[in-house]
Amino acid sequence: MGRRAAGRSSKADAVGRRISGLYHDHAAAAEGFFAAGGSAALVQAARVLIGALRAGRTLFFFGNGGSAADAQHLAAEFVNRFAGDRPALPAIALTTDTSVLTSIGNDDDFRRIFARQLEALGRKGDVAVGISTSGRSPNVLEGLRAAAARGMLTLGFTGGDGGAMPSLCRHLIRVPAPDTPRVQEIHILAGHILCQLIEDALYPPRPRPGATA
Repeated sequence: MGRRAAGRSSKADAVGRRISGLYHDHAAAAEGFFAAGGSAALVQAARVLIGALRAGRTLFFFGNGGSAADAQHLAAEFVNRFAGDRPALPAIALTTDTSVLTSIGNDDDFRRIFARQLEALGRKGDVAVGISTSGRSPNVLEGLRAAAARGMLTLGFTGGDGGAMPSLCRHLIRVPAPDTPRVQEIHILAGHILCQLIEDALYPPRPRPGATA
């Protein structure tokens, strides 16, 4: 093997080790979440969301950056579909209307961009789902406070020690991992699990014709 080919092989091996390390970090974060009571937290959150949806209530999702993308992702899973065809479910991401977001940020305060929308749209019995990997995002915390003041149920997705979110959320999904990427990865896993549990409960799959138990 020539020197250049050997160099390429060495770099490929290093990249492979890096990929393996990142995968194992992800797996460790997932294991840590479930070892710390993640399953019980998901069961409780699913019950809350199922109850709200059965009562005709609306789910409101909000967060910043990657968590804003997660808010939109999860809202879309409810409005459209997750694993199977079924009726649409009422869910809104508060991160998508640029005119509303920029007017509140400009005329009032960026910390109010979610709270103001919940004051306008939220009703008692609706669910506010705040997503903050640190648990310290001021606008997410303000949104949760506004939701609670309106009699809404509060569900938080967070990481690390949870920051200020445990005191503001009736139900909490906390990933006890120290780094943001791993927390976000487990948040979307948790969100997908909730979507599946909710679809299973509200719209159980029908057995295929001719299928036997």
